[in-house]
Amino acid sequence: MYAITIPEPGGPDALVWAEVPDPVPGEGEVLVEVAASAVNRADLLQRQGFYDPPPGSSPYPGLECAGRIAALGPGVPEPSAASESGAGWAVGDEVCALLSGGGYAEKVAVPAGQLLPVPGGLDAVSAAALPEVTCTVWSNVFMIAHLRPGETLLVHGGASGIGTMAVQLAKAVGARVAVTAGSPEKLARCAELGADILIDYREQDFVEELRAATDGEGADVILDIMGAKYLERNVRALAPNGRLAIIGLQGGVKAELHLGALLAKRGAVTATSLRGRPPGEKAAIVGAVREHVWPLLADGRVRPVVDRTLPMRKAAEAHRVLDESAHVGKVVLTT
Repeated sequence: MYAITIPEPGGPDALVWAEVPDPVPGEGEVLVEVAASAVNRADLLQRQGFYDPPPGSSPYPGLECAGRIAALGPGVPEPSAASESGAGWAVGDEVCALLSGGGYAEKVAVPAGQLLPVPGGLDAVSAAALPEVTCTVWSNVFMIAHLRPGETLLVHGGASGIGTMAVQLAKAVGARVAVTAGSPEKLARCAELGADILIDYREQDFVEELRAATDGEGADVILDIMGAKYLERNVRALAPNGRLAIIGLQGGVKAELHLGALLAKRGAVTATSLRGRPPGEKAAIVGAVREHVWPLLADGRVRPVVDRTLPMRKAAEAHRVLDESAHVGKVVLTT
């Protein structure tokens, strides 16, 4: 098969479309013929040499994909032997998958617990844009931070792939949503998805704007991609009993945390990543996403946001788009 390889870390041109050995599904895995894979910022870090795949994972970038099952590895239940949970899979099934790596390829081996059926009415391009964002948002905003109806969620980077999904899921459960973004055009796209409070982080102080829009309360939950740069302001922006979920470090890794300010608000700070979780944890998250998010996709209340598609062999161009933040939603690569 062919895959995007990284012979040496570097800029976008470090990505090389090359012939490599076919993957072989192991115990509990399936082989997926990849139709499309979406680009994530973790892929950019891997390309630069800063984010190696977990041990035993595919060395190629790509944390999600969509396609068809080509083969079942040992121990994968077929539909006739599946439980009522719908855990069985068959050759030919159209699926999308959460990966530890290997999505930028024509084939990838995936643990069966990380597969999802392609939602009805969606094509492979749209489905490829779903696994990473739905699993990230649902696990952090709902499973960990427990966002509830009527609460306020602040999403940093509201026009990103993660952001556009977080806005929609929060609105679907009856929450109020504030977003930050870097241009009026991106904020307008967030408003189309349902965002209630629009903050241009280049021109406005998000703490002041959020407090003004919430009668001084702040956000019950904050989904943060910036890390150190925003830590102090995020704590100030929390409402009493607020929860800060850190999922990215675009603004650095070290900052001082004022524990007194956090204690006074009875606040909580969590920081998680998805890629390095054990397969059992990933399977539990995927199962929760299938239960709670897939019905929202089926009835049209939530939809993937795809900015553009590019041939997989042009992955370097896709990485340049993300490097420049010149997108809204996801950039998808097709084989």
